[in-house]
Amino acid sequence: MLVRCLYASRAATPFDETMLDGILTQSRKNNPLRGITGMLCFANDIFVQVLEGGRADVAALFGAIIRDARNTDVQMLSYEEISERRFGNWTMGQVNLANINPALLLKFSERAELNPFTCTAAATMALLQEIAATGCIISRSS
Repeated sequence: MLVRCLYASRAATPFDETMLDGILTQSRKNNPLRGITGMLCFANDIFVQVLEGGRADVAALFGAIIRDARNTDVQMLSYEEISERRFGNWTMGQVNLANINPALLLKFSERAELNPFTCTAAATMALLQEIAATGCIISRSS
């Protein structure tokens, strides 16, 4: 059974590109072995990520994310059974927020910034889908 988990968290300490690259490298190495796909957005020390895959594998990964000392304030925004993946071609897509038109962010939130803590899960998922459709993905490593 396939599930989709959307969550947000804050970086426990200020993050730099090297730390983010480490997370992405680890995800792209381990996720294919687990059958997990998804997308990761990071801006202003906020992570928003969607994970898709088998229920047990997604639950195990989400549990590891909760225990990861690099995260704080981890909040599950939505968790649902799905019939198909939205991010099936990506082991972990990374979003380049610098290329996003501020109007797109304003379409789904109070301000032109990524902050899933202040909008609905549906709005956050819609934003991720539009980001994917507009080609702001830095990498779709498979």
